[in-house]
Amino acid sequence: MNPLSNATLAPLNLSSLTQGAAGMSGAKGASGSGDQFKAFLIESLQEMNGMQQAADQAIEKLATGDDVNPAEVLTAVQKADMSFRMMQQIRNKLVQAYQELQEIRI
Repeated sequence: MNPLSNATLAPLNLSSLTQGAAGMSGAKGASGSGDQFKAFLIESLQEMNGMQQAADQAIEKLATGDDVNPAEVLTAVQKADMSFRMMQQIRNKLVQAYQELQEIRI
């Protein structure tokens, strides 16, 4: 059984976030939307971690001489790298937004 055949990159579902943000009203809406965003980030981090682990396992199997297709190993590594870079950019945008909020004078 090939563990790489189960590793797929699912598209991120942003529609639930945009619907939650559009329906915000008052503190209750902001709290619910914050919980959705938190759950989205945690799920994305777990998915990225799974891709990293799948890539590590594929590299280990290739290095030990197991029967694994080098093209699949390369694909797994590229998927893991792309998901890591995406999460890094999300983090950068969140930090940038936080810094802009800090600069607002009340």
